Amino acid sequence: MTDTVREIEKYHNLGARVIGEMKFNLACDSPEMQQIYQIAQEYDVPVYLHWQHGKYNHGFERFDNMLEKYPKVIFIGHAQTWWANIDKNYRDPNDLYPTGTVTFRGWTERLLRDYPNMHSDLSAGSGLNALLRDEDFTRGFLDRHQDKLYFGSDCSDTVGFGKECQGAQTIKAIRRLSSNKEIERKLLYKNAGKLFRIATG
Repeated sequence: MTDTVREIEKYHNLGARVIGEMKFNLACDSPEMQQIYQIAQEYDVPVYLHWQHGKYNHGFERFDNMLEKYPKVIFIGHAQTWWANIDKNYRDPNDLYPTGTVTFRGWTERLLRDYPNMHSDLSAGSGLNALLRDEDFTRGFLDRHQDKLYFGSDCSDTVGFGKECQGAQTIKAIRRLSSNKEIERKLLYKNAGKLFRIATG
């Protein structure tokens, strides 16, 4: 981990604003991952975590312990397991893109509700799937967590528009499902500008 620390410090000193995307075949509370959280706490930067059952960041059901142990670190949740767990009735961890009605207050939402340092991005097919699977739920979800959510595309999106562009579809969903323009602006750019200390106008 000495090389890891040195590499992260190198890029922090060059102006990096976040550590991630963290995609390691490790437990989320392993000593190796906790060393990264400690660096993030020291340098006051967020950590971006890719949650994918059986592959990256194992032990999602224990992550509340890390949120409590590192309360000064902003953790950004992302990817399949993160988004599947918006549903309280989610049972099959191998079903990475569940569909249908969302039962209120799954594990993901409980983390967002109970821990000020738990945030989320809206990117990738998993984020778009979560936005579209139960739009009534999504409208309330965006309202409740409007200060903790960030637009992202997580793909090259070289087309830039239409059904072939995942990022464009995510923007379209945010605009349609946000209850007002202020929430839309927060999700699309204001929250990210604040977190990453970037002027957004």
